[in-house]
Amino acid sequence: MPSARADDGYEELFTAHFWGLVRLATLLGADDAEDVVQDAFVRLHRRRRTLRDPNASLAYLRASVCNAARSRLRHLRMARRRHAQFVPDPPAGSAEHDAVRNEDVRALLAAVTRLPARQREVLVLRYWLELSERETAATLGIAPGTVKAHTARAIAALGRRLKDEDEDTP
Repeated sequence: MPSARADDGYEELFTAHFWGLVRLATLLGADDAEDVVQDAFVRLHRRRRTLRDPNASLAYLRASVCNAARSRLRHLRMARRRHAQFVPDPPAGSAEHDAVRNEDVRALLAAVTRLPARQREVLVLRYWLELSERETAATLGIAPGTVKAHTARAIAALGRRLKDEDEDTP
């Protein structure tokens, strides 16, 4: 009798997608991205037998990471409001962060963080993870047309902000 581990491909899914999901959580603003992703994998492991479509595991993980990152950000905002003295340590620079020293990239990332949450999520999923509009819509639980609208608004807002910053620099 084959083991459940051999049948469900869970280990392969983890190996293939863990670090990509950590990048997703980081780009969405999670201060504890690895924990967010590990929790998503634990939830998937517990639910793997009840998923309607076993091939939807990656979409389930992406949605879990997006929801958890959003939840963590909401929790941090509430904690900061309640405890004015609470200021989290800035995230430690990873090799990826150290490599991204280019001023234009930092300006872009700063502008992305100032976007509304849904626009930021759509951009990260579409352009950093290179998901299709349909995959992005499924991950966020919204219609593909909504993905298009948020994408257009986000790109326009980024263009305006980056142009304004260029005009402000001597």
